[in-house]
Amino acid sequence: MAMEQGVTDSSSMRAAFAPHLPHLRRYARALTGSQRSGDAYVRQTLEAMLTAPGDVDMGALKADFGAGVALFRLFTAVATAVPVTGPDTLPAGSMRALLLIEVEGFSPEEVSLILGEAEADIIAAMQAAKTAIADILRSRVLIIEDEPLIAMHLEQIVEDMGHEVAGMAMTHKAAIAKAHAVKPELVLADIQLADGSSGLEATREILEHFDVPVVFVTAYPERLLTGERPEPTFLVTKPFKVETVIATIGQALLARAFKVSDAA
Repeated sequence: MAMEQGVTDSSSMRAAFAPHLPHLRRYARALTGSQRSGDAYVRQTLEAMLTAPGDVDMGALKADFGAGVALFRLFTAVATAVPVTGPDTLPAGSMRALLLIEVEGFSPEEVSLILGEAEADIIAAMQAAKTAIADILRSRVLIIEDEPLIAMHLEQIVEDMGHEVAGMAMTHKAAIAKAHAVKPELVLADIQLADGSSGLEATREILEHFDVPVVFVTAYPERLLTGERPEPTFLVTKPFKVETVIATIGQALLARAFKVSDAA
């Protein structure tokens, strides 16, 4: 997906960048811990692109890096004030590096270009973020998933991270009952449940009683990353990589620990 060298006008840039916007929204929301804040920084980036396309710095890009790298690089350059959820003790860029590599799937070389930092520093920063997350956060987790193999896989990932799987549920009704029984500190939820009900609806009901972060697991993340409200802040795409689940859980718990609010 190489960027065409002549892509400098706003219409061409919109066409090139559009497929990558859901991924940028996911990244910005996870980075800030808030749908509202994340989407605001994405809008700021798009406004810069549309109002002054000639000012967008594309010159440093190699042609084979593609539009995704270009868009995330533009976000980094434009949204300079974006608040990053996480402990102040982490090196600058640690959570950015972790999310870009483990959640968005960029290579360290690509992240080096996106963030403007040396590749070796990117790798070190990512490892620092992983260590900090493991050291800071231990939580009771409720898993809402109707596929037994996926549920068992998530259970193993969560336990390997040092968390406690306090309960598992396959339906809306069971999820609500289990939440009241175990009082979770984190919820991992599928979108479509075994009884045909919605995981979104189940978690909305849970959130009426418990102030906990929710990570949704879905095969169709683009349907939940349109920029409309309300939408999930933390999403994992099926089929998922272990590293993606770990990074997303860590950022969701950091957002809760540092009391990031999505209130308007």
